[in-house]
Amino acid sequence: MAKTKDENQDEVIVDIGGSINKTEQFIEDNKKTLSMAIVAVVVVVGLFFGYTNLYLAPLEEEASIEIWKAQQYFEADSLDKALYGDGNYLGFEDIKDQYGATNAGALADYYIGLIYYKQGDYEGAIESLSSFSSDDLIVATVAQGAIGDANAELGDVEAAAAAYMKAANLNKNEFSSPIYLMKAGKAFEAAGNYDKAKEAYKNIMDNYGSSTEGRNVEKYYYKAKTLAENS
Repeated sequence: MAKTKDENQDEVIVDIGGSINKTEQFIEDNKKTLSMAIVAVVVVVGLFFGYTNLYLAPLEEEASIEIWKAQQYFEADSLDKALYGDGNYLGFEDIKDQYGATNAGALADYYIGLIYYKQGDYEGAIESLSSFSSDDLIVATVAQGAIGDANAELGDVEAAAAAYMKAANLNKNEFSSPIYLMKAGKAFEAAGNYDKAKEAYKNIMDNYGSSTEGRNVEKYYYKAKTLAENS
């Protein structure tokens, strides 16, 4: 016997009511657990707010005041004072240790790496610059390029080429990209990877022809092409 429309509606109402009752029962049975979970969420949100606004924000301001003097010493090529401080202001080493959670603390790794490179400590430069990360593409590009330079100084031309290619592609532009592509091409050549060298030079020819490197790259391209064909 077929059910009437009203009977079907009654079943739906009963089913919905049953679901509501089950939900209420679940909440009742797990009231303590749910309350603890809500409290935990509130505590986590409160801790995050407190850390960000009451601890990290003042620390960021303090670190930015400390780092400006070290940056001045770096620009003046007073590398020891930039690295270790002058007795009144901290150097990059202490800024890194004391303000590591801040943007200034992260930036200290960048400067430390560049200083190590200038002082001839190429392994130290690679370690510090590899630890550095930034959303600033210009600074990140310089860091990758310096990693390439340090690897080249150590004779690791393959690692140098990889870093130069990363630097060229991080922030594609008419100025830095052809410079790093040219360095990458020469490093690939030194590694005997003439196909990769040819690709790097071709990239300059196709995309950065009006740059200084672009006006001189053709001879490097054909040299790498010939070497690739004969190897």
